Amino acid sequence: MDVDLSQRLVPDGLWELVAPLLPPFNPRPQGGGTAPCDERAVFTAVVYVLTSGCAWRHLPETFGVSPATAHRRFTVWTEAGLWRRLHRAVLDELGARGELDWASAIVDAASVRAKRGAR
Repeated sequence: MDVDLSQRLVPDGLWELVAPLLPPFNPRPQGGGTAPCDERAVFTAVVYVLTSGCAWRHLPETFGVSPATAHRRFTVWTEAGLWRRLHRAVLDELGARGELDWASAIVDAASVRAKRGAR
């Protein structure tokens, strides 16, 4: 994969926050299945899909990760709460550096009409 793209998507500082939060890869005890692969490459591929809007099946081969592996890890990481913990870690890091300014914040919400009889 293009090193510049990889560094732009997942800079070293971000990877230092992400790596300890990733759940460990557990190979199947009976063997077979998926082999462990470079977690940073998988994470970078997932970030690419999430930020570009690319369909999983169209993930470029240059990432060195199959679309199935990237999607499977995304699912495992989502179920493990990675994205929530990563969001918190990034906010904690920015706060520790004094780079957060809560004086201006944007809150996004959706409003849905209640069905008849709903409270």
